Amino acid sequence: MDVTEKKVINPASGAIVMALGIFLHGVMSHFLNPSAERWFALTFLFLAIIIYSKLVRQFFQKGFLTPFLNNPVNSFVIGSWIAGFSVLGIVLEHYTPLLHSLAVGVAVINSFLWVFFIYVSMKNFKRLWQRPTFHATHGVVLLSAVAAQSLVVLWEKMFPNLPDLFSLSAFGLGVLFYANGLILILKRYLTTDWSIIEDWTNTNCIIHGGLSITGLAIITTNMLDGLLLYYYWLFVLVVFCFVEGVEILRAIKRIQQKGWGEGVFTYHISQWSRNFTFGMFFAFTMAMRGNSYDGNLLNEFHHFFLPVLALVVLLALLIEIILWAREVLIDNRFSS
Repeated sequence: MDVTEKKVINPASGAIVMALGIFLHGVMSHFLNPSAERWFALTFLFLAIIIYSKLVRQFFQKGFLTPFLNNPVNSFVIGSWIAGFSVLGIVLEHYTPLLHSLAVGVAVINSFLWVFFIYVSMKNFKRLWQRPTFHATHGVVLLSAVAAQSLVVLWEKMFPNLPDLFSLSAFGLGVLFYANGLILILKRYLTTDWSIIEDWTNTNCIIHGGLSITGLAIITTNMLDGLLLYYYWLFVLVVFCFVEGVEILRAIKRIQQKGWGEGVFTYHISQWSRNFTFGMFFAFTMAMRGNSYDGNLLNEFHHFFLPVLALVVLLALLIEIILWAREVLIDNRFSS
């Protein structure tokens, strides 16, 4: 029996926790009262326990670990586990203070997992650079950066007295990983032939998602403020619009070729990454409210566009949940 046949859960299922967690952390307060938010946070904890217990079971499954870690692209999905743990800890700390000890435990475990992931990332980045156009590199490699910056935000929330050296080191490593991943992605799409329908992946939205979580880490650590932070947010907005513009073009072409059902309304585990990146851009923009640069257009954005963005994030999440539920009911499996 091969690894696929023995699969307990898709290794990328950490993206589900990432997407739901960032929704609860940033967007949910626009739609629910505090009492309902607490119940949703507990439901999220229960779902996260189910997902991570399956991931742990698969991680130690005979015949799975070595091929998975040696895959120079897919191994980066471990970053979704770390980012998922980070938002889980933050959500628990914010909505269920009685579970503070559990949130601290999540943060500690996550920190050790990240140290292991650093080794995996460096090893496989080296392999990708040895043959940069051989592997079909895509946005999943940027989860190395997302994982690092999620730890920065988690540490600032959970361990405010932690020496700055820890956060600065993780932040710098995240920026380094993002730069490496982005260059490899550009090398693939600028130097090889590819089809927007088949070769542009859902995970490429992490191109702007990685920038958004980096911005959130900057704000959380008070690393940057004022006009420079405002310019950075504008840059992220431009990248967001460009990447999602490509996504819209891809969707149109897929609908023309495959129809609505197969073209855009077929479930795939990687689609959760889009929900996460949308939610992360929302969280980054919300955090910008404390920026000291006065007189900028963000005030108008907050009053008029941010509620619209919150609704978009909610609708995207509901669509994804419906697609996921249909996949479970029809095919009787947890993920595809």
